[in-house]
Amino acid sequence: MAQTTSGLERHDFVQDIYERSSDWQEVRSVADQLFTYLSDPKVAKLIGEANQPRQASSAVQAILLDKATKLEFRSEAKGLFTNYPTSGLRPDYFRPVGDTGIILEVERGKTTTNNMDLLDFWKCHICTEASYLFLLVPNELRHNPDMKPKYEFKSVTKRLGAFFRPENYTNVRGLIVFGY
Repeated sequence: MAQTTSGLERHDFVQDIYERSSDWQEVRSVADQLFTYLSDPKVAKLIGEANQPRQASSAVQAILLDKATKLEFRSEAKGLFTNYPTSGLRPDYFRPVGDTGIILEVERGKTTTNNMDLLDFWKCHICTEASYLFLLVPNELRHNPDMKPKYEFKSVTKRLGAFFRPENYTNVRGLIVFGY
């Protein structure tokens, strides 16, 4: 399912078997609340200012922190990757849902250039406490003011969407990509 509001885009992916599950309904409810927040013109303006050349994803994260906390996400939750003690892996945010959870990752400059979208998907795949991923990526990305934009949201939804074909299923049950 794809949605667009005030320049904000959203695409939901879910494995067929989980589409009617109570976990997915809760995940979608949280995503709806986040989408409403991100669609607020004041928030969209702040995110637009943060999505400028040479800015880090932490500038966008700072805008989300208060809302993420209200939605019961913990910032940079520790202890989720205890099976991989030397990895140093941590999500930007984590929220429990039933017997699983949601990892929320915010990307900007390295989304597809350094395959951070694939790393985030992999982190969710190996995390025993999360089966759902929220991924926030720029609709358009410029590393410098003169460059032609990279259309990150379109690229991410195209390549990660392939994991939601039945022949390619992983243990990531659902993915919601937000394009800011």
